[in-house]
Amino acid sequence: MLFPKSPSKFEGFRIIRLMAFLYMSVMVARSCIHLFGADGGAQSIAGIDTSVEGGNNVIAIFHQWGATQLILAIFLLVLFFLYPGLTPLVLLTLIFDPVLRFVAGQQMSLTTTGTPPGEALNGVSLFLLLVLFLGSLWKK
Repeated sequence: MLFPKSPSKFEGFRIIRLMAFLYMSVMVARSCIHLFGADGGAQSIAGIDTSVEGGNNVIAIFHQWGATQLILAIFLLVLFFLYPGLTPLVLLTLIFDPVLRFVAGQQMSLTTTGTPPGEALNGVSLFLLLVLFLGSLWKK
């Protein structure tokens, strides 16, 4: 199912693709905030104090992170629309994001004024993506 014989056709339920598209739309929005936001969302959203020495470097890293996220999101959207049969593979790829965010967070914690949305929603994202992935494997 990850590499179907006919990648131009998705044989599963439409709701899976609709929810996957909505999830990727949020990814694009999040990427644009990191890339184009004045502070990349570092302080305004994640609560990281950027007024300290090196704060501009933190902002620069957030902008670069947004660029990388946007490249991945656009690439996955292209695959998603050109090859609907690859929906399970796209969803499996998306599952790695919350998993690796969790791993990275365990290596070193962030000092923030509150819980960043990415951390707060990481478990929810993983659960949703797992459900979508498993659902994408079922044929109508």
